[in-house]
Parts: sequence; structure tokens; C-alpha cells
Amino acid sequence: MSGNHNQSLKRALEIVDAAAASGANALKIQTYTADTMTLNLDNPEFRINDSTSLWDGQNLYKLYQQAYTPWEWHKPIFDRAKELGMIAFSTPFDETAVDFLEELNVPLYKIASFENTDLPLIKKVASTGKPMIVSTGMATLAELDDLVRTAKEGGCKDLILLKCTSTYPATPENTNILTIPHMKHLFNDVQIGLSDHTMGIGVAVASVALGATVIEKHFTLNRADGGVDAAFSMEPNEMKNLVEETERAWLAMGNVTYGPTEKEKASLKFRRSIYISKDIKKGEKFTEDNIKIVRPGYGLEPKFYNYLLNKKAQKDFFSGEPLKFDDL
Repeated sequence: MSGNHNQSLKRALEIVDAAAASGANALKIQTYTADTMTLNLDNPEFRINDSTSLWDGQNLYKLYQQAYTPWEWHKPIFDRAKELGMIAFSTPFDETAVDFLEELNVPLYKIASFENTDLPLIKKVASTGKPMIVSTGMATLAELDDLVRTAKEGGCKDLILLKCTSTYPATPENTNILTIPHMKHLFNDVQIGLSDHTMGIGVAVASVALGATVIEKHFTLNRADGGVDAAFSMEPNEMKNLVEETERAWLAMGNVTYGPTEKEKASLKFRRSIYISKDIKKGEKFTEDNIKIVRPGYGLEPKFYNYLLNKKAQKDFFSGEPLKFDDL
């Protein structure tokens, strides 16, 4: 949800309802205040100076005041999500947020990309013993190794790393999801997913085929309503499509297999095979004029066609009769 509630609890709960109706498995919010995120200063360092950013020119403190989810909203949001069958959890941004979320008994935690080098925070979350999802945006391999070691040594037994490109929105060509199987190889005892800031569902569906087990997308009721993250957030019909297509991709992966599956065996009869196309008397030769490769597949396989040409028939044959091994 992030800040797409636009400072309305009513809208926040409507987002929960829409997410559940779209088929989402879980709903994540963020737990911070402007004071736990930054300092209340207007120095140049505390303003966003990036012409490519949605938030160019904004003061950090004021941006977080606008985007944060009031802590007293957490319980009603979590309760509504759980009533609707979704997992409800949050991203804490400092230790006080972890303590607060522990009071609400959240089932797992998320660490944002910009906090994936905050090892004290990762250690604090790991100490709860609950599953942890970490976005890996901007992290080097050395930094990933640090966070994985810190999480595991701190008590986290279930860890999911999300491939992430920390631009908002991100572009497909800057997403590099081939990193997903590489991360699976490097960290073979953790799951890998995707925190996806691209528009549409193509990148997310492709990531599932590469082994992603979790997809995170920003979500809103309507991008036209505005909000801090609305421009790169999914609407309900798009989320529904994402849920359906990622499930199809997951189911389609299956196993490495060759030859007909059980479901395909009934279709073998529609293959081509060798049939008598004109009546043949015993002793006559098989020719291109009296045998043909056609559907269905009850006769000999086509690979025997050239072998049969100019061989003598051992009995009478009638047009429409499949050639069998027993006939030769």
C-alpha cells in the first residue's frame, strides 16, 4: 500500500478490500514517522535533487510526513486484511517500529532496499525469529553477503531476497531479472523474488519463470487519484491479471520432461502415419501412388515410408487401411 492511502484510513481500508478481491496473497504497509526516517532540516542534502525522480525538489521530512501510515491505523488495516484471508505485515524503518509491530504480532517483516545496509536494523528484525523479506536494490554482492550473514546469525531462519531496481518507475531494460537464478545459485538456502516497479505485468510473469517465489507490487485504487507512489502502482484489474498470469507461469514450469505426458497420450492418434491410399494386390509394389503419409496415427511411423517404397505387398490391401508391422 505504501502511501497510496493519501492520509485517509477509509481509503486505506478500501485498498485492502480491493487487494483481497484482486487475489493478492498478502498486504504490506510501512511503519515509520518523518522523525524516524530523517532530520527536520531543509539543507540541500535533505532535498531530493533528481530531475528523473517523481519527488524531485521535495524536502525529505515533508515527503515522509505526507507518505507515512499513522501507527494507530496499523491494527485496523491488519485486522481487515486478515479477515479477508490475506497475510498482513509491514516494513519497519527503525528499531522502535519493530517493537511496535511485535506488539501487533506481525507474522513476518520486510526490509526496504534503502535499508538493506542497515545491519543493526536487520539484526533487530532477525532477533524476532520471524521470516524476513529483503529488497536488494543497489546492493553489491558484498553487501548482500553481509545482510544474509547478519540475518541468519541474528536468528532468521526463513529469508527471501527480492531482486529490485530502485528507480520509480523502473524500466524493463534496467531490471536484469537474469540476476534471479544467479542469486538462487549464490544463496541456495534462501528464496528469491522480485520487487517490481515496472509498469504492467510482463516483468513479474517472466521472473516467475526464472524462479521468483514472491512478487511485490505497489497497489492503489486508481492512479488518477494521485499519491506519493500512485504513478507506478497497479490498479485492481491489473493486480487481478498479475495474480492470474503469475499463477499460470508458476504452474507451467513443471518438470523437465520429454515424450507425451499422460494428458497428451490421447492425442497420439492425431499424428501422421502410413496408410494405403489405393487398393493393392498381393505381390504388387508399394509406391508413392498407393501409400501415403496422412493423419491419423494408427499406422506405421512416417520414418518407414522410404523403406517401404518398391517392396512387394505380402497380401491384399484396401484403401484407407493403416499399414502395420504385422503386415510386412
